[in-house]
Amino acid sequence: MRNRFPALLFLFLFFEFSALAQRGNFKIENIKLPAELRYFDNQFSCLNIHNRRLFLMAESRILEKQEAKLYSVALKDIDRYFTDSTYLLPYKKHLIFGFDILVNKMVQSGQVTEGLEAMVIKGKEIFLSVETTTASPYCFILKGRLKNNNVYLDTTVLLPVLKPVKPNGEAIYNASFECMELKGKRLLLFFEYNYFEGNNYVYSYSTNFDAATKDSVPIDRMPYRISDIKRVGAGHYTAINSFYKGGGKDTINRPSVADTISYALVNNGAVFHDYTRLVGIHFNGKRFEWKPLFVMPSIYEGFNWEGIAAYRKGYFLVNDKYTATKPYYSALMYLKSH
Repeated sequence: MRNRFPALLFLFLFFEFSALAQRGNFKIENIKLPAELRYFDNQFSCLNIHNRRLFLMAESRILEKQEAKLYSVALKDIDRYFTDSTYLLPYKKHLIFGFDILVNKMVQSGQVTEGLEAMVIKGKEIFLSVETTTASPYCFILKGRLKNNNVYLDTTVLLPVLKPVKPNGEAIYNASFECMELKGKRLLLFFEYNYFEGNNYVYSYSTNFDAATKDSVPIDRMPYRISDIKRVGAGHYTAINSFYKGGGKDTINRPSVADTISYALVNNGAVFHDYTRLVGIHFNGKRFEWKPLFVMPSIYEGFNWEGIAAYRKGYFLVNDKYTATKPYYSALMYLKSH
């Protein structure tokens, strides 16, 4: 009996956890994007709802000669699409001005940029996070204003944020501040990797970008990676938490075998498989804690979900470009609560 108990306990915990993770009851509705938005090289990395429009942010890798831009679709047009799937969604393109100047400043400081990763819009203000290469120790936060349907960045303001590293100083491969939200007049920055053996933190800064206002709030250790987050209530957030099975340096995201539940969710006993879920993140006054909400069906394994936006009692999700098979494309879906 003593030898069987750990295995039985593990199975009990696994099935209890699986039931908890699945308790969100959602119907998935795929939304066909117009060809320009479906184009894979937009590499959408964030969603945001503002003024009754759904904004999709392209990574805008200008060092790779890509255009700096957002797109937006009116929510009323998406609602119409839900009743008539033949309806071709109208959309707007919003250019981002000043990003090239700021990228040049980043490069001159020795940091190599990759693209835009997170976005927050409040009123006329917009905040953006910029991912850099693994070898670059800093990511950057930008701010600007929405004017005449475009984005105008303040080219005099550039907030460098030091990436957390392993205790031995080793950088986390391909990780940045992919999640960002506002809490009052403070900007919350969630690092993509929150699986350090020691403490994990959410950083925050005043929206005036004074580096002296930095604060670090603990977050409970979380496996895999988080790629976008949205506020859903006072102190409550929903985030995309996903695992990529890839090898090489991407194995940094593999959970420890000792973390039995997290390991079992992404390994069937022989091989790893991709896995994506939504998690609820709550600030309890002292730290951020989390719980699983919903697991994406296995047919969506291989999709790299990068953007989330809360709408009514559900969520919009968008991938960057990666899908289960080629040719790659950007896909938009709505998880409808029912």
